Parts: sequence; C-alpha cells; structure tokens
Amino acid sequence: MITLHPQLEKDCFVLGEFSLCSLLLLNDANYPWFILLPNRENITEIHQLSTEDQQQLMTESMFFSHCLEQVFQPDKLNIAALGNVVPQLHIHHIARFTSDASWPAPVWGAVTIRPYSNEQVDSVKNQLLSWFEQNPSQLFHNL
Repeated sequence: MITLHPQLEKDCFVLGEFSLCSLLLLNDANYPWFILLPNRENITEIHQLSTEDQQQLMTESMFFSHCLEQVFQPDKLNIAALGNVVPQLHIHHIARFTSDASWPAPVWGAVTIRPYSNEQVDSVKNQLLSWFEQNPSQLFHNL
C-alpha cells in the first residue's frame, strides 16, 4: 500500500487490498462510504494510470459496486473521483438511501459526521467479508 494522503489517513479506516486498490472506509456512519485508492504514487487523475491499471480500476470498482448493492441494498450508488481536497487519486463509493441524512443532496458537508464505533467498523468488515467469501474473486486479497 502506498502512503495515504494525511486527510485520508485522518478520516478513514483501511479495510483491505484489491489487486490494484486499497479499500478504505470513511469514518462517517451516516452513510456506507468507501474509497478505492489505487496503489500508485504521484497519480491525481484516472487518465494518468496505465491502460492496464485503468482497466483494473474499473474492474475493481464494478466488483465492489456489485458488493455494495448486495450488502447494503441502496437506492443509489454515488461513485466519484473528485480530488479537490485530496489530490491523491481515490474513488468514492457511497451507498445512498432516500432515507439518509442528506438525500438527495450531495453528502459532503451536509450533516455532522457520526464516527463509527469499533463494533460498527467490525460489523461493516464482517458484512463485506461474508459477501467476498460467497463471491470468490482473485481481486480481493485480504480484509
């Protein structure tokens, strides 16, 4: 895993590794909010990745999106690579619900952050791990 940008290090839990990306959980229990972080140094944009890495990123993002749909059953998935605050390339995967704290508005700064308890983090990890075990893939290495 590459060095996390200080903001990601402050705001996230590292859950595991895909072939290309680290899987992070944003410490905000208002939403199931995850980040895929390609393990490549000095990359700020998707087009800066090699063609092979671009394809791998898409494969991992789609695999994880399917996981989120199955595990959390959201009304909508928000997937975005913004980088306005954290220039290090990272892709947000947020499960959104019509009942969530800021629906239908964007999540950034909409409501006060609710940090996860250790038990909640473990619960999220266990839900993902269960899905990964039921849907084996060479993509995910550890959780």
